[in-house]
Amino acid sequence: MPALQTLALHAPSVAAAVAYTGALTLDRTVAVVGTLTADELIQDNSNLAKLSRAAEIASLVDNDTRTHVVVSASELIGLIPVLRELAQNKRSVVVHVPISSADDITDVLAVRDSGCAVLRSATAQQAVDFSLVASLSAQKLGVPFIHCFANTSGAVDVQAYEPVADNADIVAFLKSEKDESEEGNVENVSAADAAYAVVAQAMTLFDTSYSPVTYVGAADAALVYATFGSELSAETLGAAGAVQISLYRPLSVQAVVALLPQSATRLVALEQVVRQPTAWGPLLFDLATVLHSREWEAQEDRARPIILDAVSAASPTEFSAAQLAQVTKHAEELNSPAHFDPAAIAGITTSNTLAEDVAGLSVDEQKKRVESIPYGQLLRDLFKQRLHVANAAESRSIWGDAGQVGSTPEFGFGQLAAAERERTRLVQAVTDVLRDVSVPLSKALHTALNQWLGSKDDAAVASHALADEINALLDAETTSSLDAVRRLRGHFARQSSWLVGADEWAYDLGSSGVHHVISSGLNVNMLVLDTAQYPFAATDKNGTRKKDVGLYAMNYGTAYVASVAVYASYTQVLQALAEADAFPGPSVVVAYLPHAGGVFGGNYSPIEVLQQSKLAVDSGAWPLYRWDPTKADSARFQLDSERLRRSLEDFLQRENVLAAIGHSEPKLSGIRASVEGKIGERLARKARGDVDTLLGGLGGPPLLVLFASDNGNAEETARRVARQGRRRGLDVRCMSMDEFDVEELPFEKTVVVSVSTAGQGEIPSNGREFWKALQAASINLNATQFAVFGLGDSHYWPRAEDAIFYNKPARDIDRKLSELGGARLVDVGLGDDQDADGWETGFADFEQRLWAALNIDVVAGAGVEEEAPGRTDEENKVISNFLRGSISQAIADTSCGYVDEWDGKLLKFHGTYMQDDRDLRAERMSRGEEKAFSFMIRVRLPGGVATPAQWLAMDKLADEYGNQTMKITTRQTFQLHGVLKRDLRETMRGINRGLMDTIAACGDVNRNVVASANPLQAHLQPEVVQLATDISRHLLPSTSAYHEIWLDDKMVAGSAEQTSPVADYEPLYGPAYLPRKYKIAIAIPPENDVDVVAYDLGFIAILDAEQQNILGYNVMIGGGMGMTHNNRKTYPRLATCLGYVPKDKAIAVSEKVMLVQRDHGDRTNRKHARLKYTVDDYGMDWWRQQVEARLGFAFEAERPYKFTHNGDRYGWVKSTPGLNNFTMFVQNGRVANFPDGKPVKAALAELARVHTGNFRLTCNAHLIVADVKDEDVPKISALLARHGLDNLDYSALRLHSMACAALPTCGLAMAESERYLPSLIDLLDKIIDEAGLRQNAIVIRMTGCPNGCARPYNAEIAFVGKAPGAYNLYLGGSHSGERLNKIYRETVTEEQILEVLAPIIKQYAVERMEDEHFGDFVIRAGIIKETREGKDFHEV
Repeated sequence: MPALQTLALHAPSVAAAVAYTGALTLDRTVAVVGTLTADELIQDNSNLAKLSRAAEIASLVDNDTRTHVVVSASELIGLIPVLRELAQNKRSVVVHVPISSADDITDVLAVRDSGCAVLRSATAQQAVDFSLVASLSAQKLGVPFIHCFANTSGAVDVQAYEPVADNADIVAFLKSEKDESEEGNVENVSAADAAYAVVAQAMTLFDTSYSPVTYVGAADAALVYATFGSELSAETLGAAGAVQISLYRPLSVQAVVALLPQSATRLVALEQVVRQPTAWGPLLFDLATVLHSREWEAQEDRARPIILDAVSAASPTEFSAAQLAQVTKHAEELNSPAHFDPAAIAGITTSNTLAEDVAGLSVDEQKKRVESIPYGQLLRDLFKQRLHVANAAESRSIWGDAGQVGSTPEFGFGQLAAAERERTRLVQAVTDVLRDVSVPLSKALHTALNQWLGSKDDAAVASHALADEINALLDAETTSSLDAVRRLRGHFARQSSWLVGADEWAYDLGSSGVHHVISSGLNVNMLVLDTAQYPFAATDKNGTRKKDVGLYAMNYGTAYVASVAVYASYTQVLQALAEADAFPGPSVVVAYLPHAGGVFGGNYSPIEVLQQSKLAVDSGAWPLYRWDPTKADSARFQLDSERLRRSLEDFLQRENVLAAIGHSEPKLSGIRASVEGKIGERLARKARGDVDTLLGGLGGPPLLVLFASDNGNAEETARRVARQGRRRGLDVRCMSMDEFDVEELPFEKTVVVSVSTAGQGEIPSNGREFWKALQAASINLNATQFAVFGLGDSHYWPRAEDAIFYNKPARDIDRKLSELGGARLVDVGLGDDQDADGWETGFADFEQRLWAALNIDVVAGAGVEEEAPGRTDEENKVISNFLRGSISQAIADTSCGYVDEWDGKLLKFHGTYMQDDRDLRAERMSRGEEKAFSFMIRVRLPGGVATPAQWLAMDKLADEYGNQTMKITTRQTFQLHGVLKRDLRETMRGINRGLMDTIAACGDVNRNVVASANPLQAHLQPEVVQLATDISRHLLPSTSAYHEIWLDDKMVAGSAEQTSPVADYEPLYGPAYLPRKYKIAIAIPPENDVDVVAYDLGFIAILDAEQQNILGYNVMIGGGMGMTHNNRKTYPRLATCLGYVPKDKAIAVSEKVMLVQRDHGDRTNRKHARLKYTVDDYGMDWWRQQVEARLGFAFEAERPYKFTHNGDRYGWVKSTPGLNNFTMFVQNGRVANFPDGKPVKAALAELARVHTGNFRLTCNAHLIVADVKDEDVPKISALLARHGLDNLDYSALRLHSMACAALPTCGLAMAESERYLPSLIDLLDKIIDEAGLRQNAIVIRMTGCPNGCARPYNAEIAFVGKAPGAYNLYLGGSHSGERLNKIYRETVTEEQILEVLAPIIKQYAVERMEDEHFGDFVIRAGIIKETREGKDFHEV
């Protein structure tokens, strides 16, 4: 490749060399701004544009995007809005900043969060080279660059370059795509790492030794410095090392982690910064982020170094080896996070001083100010001479010490208001003088006064310089007509007037004077510091509620309002302060500054402050925003919280409503393009419509509504009460019990609690911590009135002695609140599921009594209205743009481990469910952390056939991204658990690389089609597996969303802001897909190993007389297992026969049955949406007519068949000639290396590496090693024996057992299942052995909830979880899976299970008939009533 053509350049300065490079080498327009002299930079160059003000950059860029800007560092802060706009619009602009002092570097770092990339050069040659690097990288990334470099006072000689527009290397770089070899890893590369790679590639065009981040020094250094752009030599460092960061934004965490030596025990941020608004420098916070990143955590057993901050005005390059050794020695003696002045330690005298030195403040006083109020330093930096703070920076009001005269805004406001009035008088006086032609004025004074009058509110014009000029001219005049002007001459300069106070002001907006400031209309700025630590308390120590000052100010509609946090976004603070100053009216800036005793002391960890700010901002508790009522609606509200910004797409989608599900093209309301404008309008409406709520105590009485709910009913009743309260002007808060601090109860006037009942009278999971705290609390509630409503089932516990559990949580809470002195408003309300309308009956009575006690009438119907337009599952599907939703954005958001509810529902269609580790839930909640979220991924594997290569692919993915286990499901496929959100895409890609996929493995579509795996019928299996594959392929959704989201590199079309769908089409499903899931099974009698009648659609193979060929299928419809406890309208159902069809009609039948369900299934109630309910609603005759009409032919009569067995055939079986199958017992389908020493997973991986046949997964969650050649049987047998996988010496009860996954990952589980059933069978085996039934098969199944994933309702013995350690016991299913069981005992514990089953099992052993199965026996013996159909399942 051709090299870049170089030339020698003698330039008057480094800045000139950089400008030359931009103008001539790159043929870019170079704009020179501020104090830099244009002639010094470029002479006789037509590309030079001289700008008088920085604000002109925006218009220049609009006209010419190929722009380089050379700007003084002092101009950068004023450029923040321009820089942010350039970043948002992805302009490839490069801003070059010469730096010559710590002040300049400080100004560069002040704009580090503007969205621009920040690159620093260390030498003159680097400045030239990196100017080109910045330009090329900006073009390729679509990101503006800030390039700072050390300027010189004299001429420099550097290597420059000829024009490069046609250079092949440059052209290739700009056109190059991602390396295809990295295709599989693209999604694991963060935006920062991607930018790092581009910049690194650009650097190699000029010098192969360049790198965005480098390491120099000892390879085994214990102490490592980190610097921004400064080059330290190995000789200077001695035994230390240094990570030298040239590309500071975006910062590649991966690069820093990779370069940091394993030996590092201390990491020192060596920073050259002055005018520091926070106690630590900016680089330290980046290092803290690095040390707490997932990249760092991914390194096993690596200790986290102690982090130190060394800040001074001295450049790192000023330190000699001896001086730096002194700094190193000092740092090595520090054993906890700290900050210090390295220049002072090394004896270096710095020339940079803080602005306060001029004012006569000592260094100690400066430090006191900076550490007392970081925002005060920012004010001084921004406004310098113009700053006028009415209350001193050291005022006690900063920390909210109420009671002092100067601690209220009224005190300072009086001063500022008087100054504003005086300035208004000055305006009038100047106007009068200029209008009076009789007043003798010099031309110079007349011109100056006119200039001032026309721009009196523009600080850049009405400056101290102009004021001094006018005052000098006034002194030269003698006329008395100017006396009024002279008297007010002190107000010529435009002051930046500020009131600075604390959040104490927010507790009483009326009397504190905040109200007067905001409503005055005067040009006064308020900076209100909120010092509360996160999570925020609702009231102060006296029980007074804090008001939202920002939202309160927005209610007036005439004030500029901003919410900022200096430790979260430094640049946003600067922009907000500048905008507040420029706003022609009152401004309120609410600033977060977590403060507790000693928060800025020397021993306080910077990481703690960073965490406090990050938690508050990222959680949304402290949103960063700016509100300017003078702007257009779409630009009025600017949300600066990046994480919240990404979350707003869901809010926008809520504006969409479903016009008619039946329409092929539903009408959707438009979605506005501006996220900020939308949320701004929402907040504005809230501010205007909920004034009473915003004012809290100044409005209606407060009402606290708490709930604890597992199934949502208690939450619904709580929200009804809350809505009723809001309609009456009450100040209502509604939250789960665990979200509220029990210690705050005494400060609440009225509390309403709604709680459901879990298990044996237990509090639901989101109220247990509250209940524990309430039981232990020693608080006085004599000022609190309360009411409690409970939800339960009076028949939940059939035994009389268990009646105490009915609504026990509500009764207990009611009693405890009364014992603590609370005044009971009404007797505890009791909602009973056994009432005609369920809990609604009891709630209606409770609600009426509650409002009567509060002397507030009930508004009919108000309680059942939604607070805002809701969204149904059907609407969610229709507006998803064919299953896209905002999934792509959600999985790209690395700030959290979860997705929202609606994307979570859409993800099911893609084969994945969001879950969390419920074992860790309570602990993480107590620490204020989000749940331990992860995702389950289910593979679409028709017929359950997998190659050894596919097995190994899943095994590898389980190790790399899952929880190191695999689950063979009850639906003949693989599941991975524990996949983190950040790894979802790569896991999906890995599955696809294994020639599998996950689309339609879940969701309201046809799911994985299962087929018989019985090895005794191996000659028929290829045909049914092919049928399963063909049906699955035929009914597969047509949307391209799956490929786009998981497999493509480009962004998915169809984001939340898109108002029309992409060109997708679902010929079978339509945009709303199915009402619920649709499951299909294929069975070959006499084996019912798939439980064929438990599915929506079942095909039962009818064989010829020789049992060698399949002629056709009996078609069964209407099976399904799921139901809801205590809801008799829900029930399991076994499929009913439609008739017989030839085998070539099976695919058509599967489609037409699905289409009837698509068009007639219940889309209003998901609990009634399964095909089984549609069958019972319409009847079989109607169904037969509907399907036949669509098929164009009639069903034949059902043909005879018989099932005798529904388990798996274990051990070796000779299948077809020359081939053998081994069916292996895999307990509950879990493939893992178990802690008891059984490495099942590793053994099966070893087997897969030598097996030449296939694997078949069974619907009983076991594994068949299929198609083993005769000559390979000894080898495979030996391998199985070596690992104990050939051990089938289990009881027949265990071999016929099955359990769902349940806890800890399933969010629906009410009790254990997979983790508990094996130990329960250990106990039952003793009874079985005593009865002599060890070899007698009994089908036994367990699920953790009533949804029936392990098909419990057709088992001979079944346990369905109701609460931790408690199950409903069902008996009487058929051994062949063709009859439903029935409940025998409710809510039984382990002890009761053994007590109940022991005599029945022994009776069965003694009284059974020949070949009589257990399920048949319990019916014949009268132990349980036979269930003849689903609708009589609940009849006992």
